[in-house]
Amino acid sequence: MMLGSLIKSTLQGTLQGRLRLPHRQPEFDATRLGSVAIALPAPNGLTVPLACAAVLVDRVGRSRRQAAGSRIAVLEGETAWCVHPGPYACELLPFAGAPEIGLRVHFAIDANDPRATHQRFDLFLASEAGCTVELAGFAELAQTALQRELAQGNLELPPCTTLEEWNAFRSGFNQLMYTRFGVTVDDCVPVDLGAANDYAAMLDARLAARLDAVKPAAAREQAATAAAPQEAFVPACEDGRALRRLFLELPCLMCAVRMAVMPADQGRFRQHQELLRRLDLVSLSVGTMPALELAAPGQPLAQDEQLRRARHSRRAAAALDEAWALLARLKVAGEAPLDALFDEADRIVANLETEAGARRAVSAREVELEEA
Repeated sequence: MMLGSLIKSTLQGTLQGRLRLPHRQPEFDATRLGSVAIALPAPNGLTVPLACAAVLVDRVGRSRRQAAGSRIAVLEGETAWCVHPGPYACELLPFAGAPEIGLRVHFAIDANDPRATHQRFDLFLASEAGCTVELAGFAELAQTALQRELAQGNLELPPCTTLEEWNAFRSGFNQLMYTRFGVTVDDCVPVDLGAANDYAAMLDARLAARLDAVKPAAAREQAATAAAPQEAFVPACEDGRALRRLFLELPCLMCAVRMAVMPADQGRFRQHQELLRRLDLVSLSVGTMPALELAAPGQPLAQDEQLRRARHSRRAAAALDEAWALLARLKVAGEAPLDALFDEADRIVANLETEAGARRAVSAREVELEEA
């Protein structure tokens, strides 16, 4: 009797093993990847599509990658993206006032570097990508970074550019894209966008934005809420987004600055160390930043002061963008004099210190007293 039961249970186990259904894939549309989308949120258990990779990021910003064909296994607190390396093509306007001048850029997501603790594109996903990385949105970020560098004179693209000037621009632009976003520029050529861009419409839009900026604050916020509530400045969202960037990116920025090759000069070494010390204090300040809505434990903060704090956070994030761009220039400086770059670094770090301190302050009056 016992032998019969054993045989029966063995046969049932064998049949169940043979009839076991294959792993059921969660719903995921990968058709947009590699064309109009660079990265999409990926569900747990998904088999990474061919030619793609999975990037998984935990709550504190640590990232890891899984190769194509593997099954995504999300640990507690992790967020997963499916990333297609490209190549991608986009058109950028290097000068905001000249929409007929364009650059057609072909780029690809940087491959996994085993020597790096953090892949730069993975850090971009963790700190500022949000949910989905659309090609159009990424191109806008790249265009903003390029326009700022040209406007500040850090990159030069003069009319009738010579071959030597073009090569210098390409070197700086390539390093900017790699340092800021973790992408490699494969090709970059000038294009005429005069027929594609409606300059009159762009001027009308700028005029409307300027007129909106001079409206009373209450009327402007009411109009923004009625017309486009998704585009209104929401202090909690803006503050959280900016502080997350600062919290995750400042340690990586400090690591890159620490690894920068410096001349064998005692004075320059002290400048370098002082810069790192100040950045470390800013990072500590960000890591211990008080909550946006509290003036003290159990004491709510007024809405106008929350708005002020959020604006300081966003300005600090803008200074962080400048710091990444400066690091890119430092990497291509070579044997060039570093005095101007260290002066620029001092200005950027001072802005970070000022904005982080103002974000901690409870009131605008407190900020004025500290500045005085």
